[in-house]
Amino acid sequence: MPSLQLLMRLPFRLYFLALSVLCAAELCFGVLYLQGVKGLEPCPMCVMQRYALLGVGLVALVAAIHNRIPRIYGALVALAALAGGGVAVRQSWLQLNPPAVSECGPDLEFMLDSFPLTELLPKLFRGAGDCSAVDWTFLGLSIANWALVTFTGIIIATLWMILRRPPR
Repeated sequence: MPSLQLLMRLPFRLYFLALSVLCAAELCFGVLYLQGVKGLEPCPMCVMQRYALLGVGLVALVAAIHNRIPRIYGALVALAALAGGGVAVRQSWLQLNPPAVSECGPDLEFMLDSFPLTELLPKLFRGAGDCSAVDWTFLGLSIANWALVTFTGIIIATLWMILRRPPR
């Protein structure tokens, strides 16, 4: 299988660069299309998943530029993806078992009023929707389900990259 042999020799830098591009594309899809065009307001859990995806993308970009200590960067990517995946699991569970009273944490307005930070990230990362609502699906999976698939794929691919033998 020549394609598998090619993947086995894939440089860490190329993997991290591709991962950062994937994260940027997914964030753009969520912010520009789902939020901007479709008018879907992200819930607080969606915002946390965006932060995790942003963290994965930024660490992967730094890893691609730095091109040193790939296993440490890989571990940081896997940790950020694990955090995002944990939130996606919880939101997927809430969507399958919606509570009688919809509540998934304080909204951003409450947090801004309660904490000294005057601005977190602009309107793009504002959370106002219901975490248990399924507002959009693709191939029968909700946004939270797709986030879980993405984070799981990132974790598996990153662990495979950092556990394999370095290319010769």
